[in-house]
Amino acid sequence: SALGHPARIAILQVLLKQSACYCGHLVEEIGLAQATISQHLKELKTAGLITGSIEGTNISYCIDTKNWKTYRQVFQNLFKEIDSPENCC
Repeated sequence: SALGHPARIAILQVLLKQSACYCGHLVEEIGLAQATISQHLKELKTAGLITGSIEGTNISYCIDTKNWKTYRQVFQNLFKEIDSPENCC
């Protein structure tokens, strides 16, 4: 799952605070190796949570706002449905 790794959550948190972010900045911000960050970015991009664009020699990543709104609505609906956990075994 794209949201199943703490590094991906950290990447999303950084991107949510900014309009765009370069991979090098994420390496500094999160403290993982560039190759590791790149792999997590690939997973997030494949899941449709982020987009990337090339600007010169840098790749800029940002939240895919259309898909983000869809995911947010799905999770909000899910949490509404399980609002009262008393029905658990």
